[in-house]
Amino acid sequence: MKATKATGILPIIVISQFLCTSLWFAGNAVLSDIVKNFPLAQNLLANLTSMVQFGFITGTLVFAFFAISDLFSPSKVFFVCGIAAALFNLAICLQVADVRLLLLFRFLTGFMLAGIYPVGMKIASDYFKDGLGKSLGFLVGALVLGTAFPHLLKTFTASFPWKYVIYGTSALSLTGACCIFLFVPDGPFRQAGQKFNFRACMSGFKNVGFRSAAFGYFGHMWELYTFWAFLPAMLLHYNSVHPTAQLNIPLFSFLVIGSGGLSCMLGGLLSQKFGAKRIAMIALATSGLCCLLSPLFLFADSVYALLIFLFIWGLSGTADSPLFSSLVARNAPEALRGTSLTLVNCIGFAITIVSIQVINMLSKEMNSHYLYMVLAIGPILGLLALLKKQHS
Repeated sequence: MKATKATGILPIIVISQFLCTSLWFAGNAVLSDIVKNFPLAQNLLANLTSMVQFGFITGTLVFAFFAISDLFSPSKVFFVCGIAAALFNLAICLQVADVRLLLLFRFLTGFMLAGIYPVGMKIASDYFKDGLGKSLGFLVGALVLGTAFPHLLKTFTASFPWKYVIYGTSALSLTGACCIFLFVPDGPFRQAGQKFNFRACMSGFKNVGFRSAAFGYFGHMWELYTFWAFLPAMLLHYNSVHPTAQLNIPLFSFLVIGSGGLSCMLGGLLSQKFGAKRIAMIALATSGLCCLLSPLFLFADSVYALLIFLFIWGLSGTADSPLFSSLVARNAPEALRGTSLTLVNCIGFAITIVSIQVINMLSKEMNSHYLYMVLAIGPILGLLALLKKQHS
């Protein structure tokens, strides 16, 4: 494997992470087609998304517990997981009669994503000892764009069978995995980390600064993935109420979610001048306000008001993602930083499952006009937690 100059490493990691994380919402992008194969399956949107999240949580814990990226080359771990995730993603194209098998394939895809997203960050930290905050902004931005990309792929392949979206995202993951393997050797700052110790890393919550940053992140996660998961449903509902609008749902789903990738990068840059906490609080407050104002704009007569509102929500909802990672890392116990970050990450993604299922359940019980106001609970509690401790 040829060594690559450090200056060219970050773009390769960012592009590879984008390519591989395109698998995350691949099932969501073709949900309307998958539903036709399982007409009796209920809650498929919520369950498909939740299984990917559950797989990611399980994978993150397993990878951390066995210190996989410490025992083995992180680049090789990324490569193997990128290949495996592509194959499990491809498996949903098989003619399966049982929806549980479909959910299993999404779970396994999420499991392997645990060897892509966190490991990609570790690879970056092995190369960039200084300026990691800015690097995290680009890496999280790549995750957001990757999450959005299947919706764009669906737009371009609208006249083809839905399986082309799955073929495309699997091919992208294979490409990203090979790029890391071929062009990104282990970094010069690579060090062996500690094995996962649940009881020990729980001690981080005794620190007020760590606790407030972690709870801010939890509030952010309550909102973010549920907004992403239900965004196509929001647009579909608008089209049904305003037949003359006929918005291109896959295209605008991509644009709204993908805009968050730009705000991640911008948020990372702004935090260097104004501080991570300040920018994170502004973003969290803005997205929380969007939740509260959703009855006014999601059902507005003006399609322009709707789209401007959704873009503001998409931009603000993700701008704080890398900032919370930075705040949590900064306040984590030095000797337990890796395990503490793993625990916070896992709790955050577990919260997304609860949020998605709660919104799915409430959608059958309450007026849809006020449904997404429930997401404001996360940002409000997150802001209250952040106000307890001043971070730099």
